[in-house]
Amino acid sequence: MREMDIGQVARWSGLPASTLRYYEEKGLIRSIGRNGLRRVFGESVKERLSLIALGRAAGFALDDIAGMLQEDGHAAIDRAQLLARAEQLDRTIKRLGAIRDGLRHAAACPQENHLQCPNFQRLMNLAAKGRSRTCGNR
Repeated sequence: MREMDIGQVARWSGLPASTLRYYEEKGLIRSIGRNGLRRVFGESVKERLSLIALGRAAGFALDDIAGMLQEDGHAAIDRAQLLARAEQLDRTIKRLGAIRDGLRHAAACPQENHLQCPNFQRLMNLAAKGRSRTCGNR
């Protein structure tokens, strides 16, 4: 097993050492010892950090990701949770696609005042609905 100190892991992952220490504190990764004052990690940390990066890119919170990583290094991925997140992403993609299309229309709209354009009005309403949903989820 190849060992890497925290600096090497930081360079490989692109994450600051402080984030790696935080991940270790949360139980997402585990060091296998120390080399002086520096934490040392086993090669398996690369796979775990890749899983964490994938989870973060998909919008999962660290606590959700932690629940999918077992102590023994294996993943215990909840398929229902993945499907729910994929459906949520589909809704977000649909909403963002509508906003994109509305912006393209507004850029080419012949109306002198965008507020007189029905398509622009729909775009504003869509944006307002999306904002009210995200504000209520705090």
